[in-house]
Amino acid sequence: LQFTEEKLGQAEKTELDAHLENLLSKAECTKLWTEKIMKQTEVLLQPNPNARIEEFVYEKLDRKAPSRMNNPELLGQYMVDAGNEFGPGTAYGNALIKCGETQKRIGTADRELIQTSAINFLTPLRNFIEGDYKTITKERKLLQNKRLDLDAAKTRLKKAKVAEARAASEQEVRITQSEFDRQAEITRLLLEGISSTHAHHLRCLNDFVEAQMTYYAQCYQYMLDLQKQLGSFPSTFLSNNNQSSTAPVQSFSTPSVLASASASLPSVSNSIVTSGLSELKSSSGSRKARVLYDYDAANSSELSLLADEVITVYSIPGMDSDWLMGERGNQKGKVPITYLELLN
Repeated sequence: LQFTEEKLGQAEKTELDAHLENLLSKAECTKLWTEKIMKQTEVLLQPNPNARIEEFVYEKLDRKAPSRMNNPELLGQYMVDAGNEFGPGTAYGNALIKCGETQKRIGTADRELIQTSAINFLTPLRNFIEGDYKTITKERKLLQNKRLDLDAAKTRLKKAKVAEARAASEQEVRITQSEFDRQAEITRLLLEGISSTHAHHLRCLNDFVEAQMTYYAQCYQYMLDLQKQLGSFPSTFLSNNNQSSTAPVQSFSTPSVLASASASLPSVSNSIVTSGLSELKSSSGSRKARVLYDYDAANSSELSLLADEVITVYSIPGMDSDWLMGERGNQKGKVPITYLELLN
């Protein structure tokens, strides 16, 4: 009745003090934005809504969700399988395997980011929403009820005509006022804890930023290593489709902020490597080449290689564009050019 009369403007209402109102407003604001940040972080870490729902269900059942390949791992596996199918000795096959292995590493880093972020960032935020804020909501509701009781008692006191009724109403107002004041104090103490919640969430945010920084640094390093490996595959830029050496050369642009890190990249441009190979292919001369990776000969027409050894290479007419003839002492055989770095 008291609540209805207040809504209709027929009864007076005890206002909370400004400090308590400010604290309530801060708590509501904290809850609203914490929920938004938490949900969007979940979307960022796991873009697949079905996977998110599945993880949520398993969490509620207190069971571990089945482990599945994530997107980078799946792409990596496809690339590795394709590379093996096309032949690790071919330029494209070898590059696919290298790219696939890097994608798998990124997938592992992805898992670590999700795990670390869940423990250090999402869980504390969720604990606030499902724990502290629920307690605040419960105590706030109690405060609302105590205020309604107090204002109802005040209304009865105003309407009391006879002395006995007035005395009883005054006693009721004193009791309800005391209960209201006590509940207001409990609510205030709880709400003042929001400041320490902010301090705690700030530490969690720093942990999240650190986890992201680790992840992006790992990914950058993996890609840098991959770029170096692909940059040393001259045939990536010669063609599997027999394009001429005048075909545009792919160039990797590195953001200026990472210029210092990229200073460690090979200084020989891809076009120089490409033209060197083209000359070798079109001439009858030979060149020295350093072996980049171990290679096991698939048959007697090929030459097995050991990483870092230097061999002599030359081209013979009609030879597949992915291969050169290699010589080491009195041994000779076909070698995949993806495994070689031409020396001047």
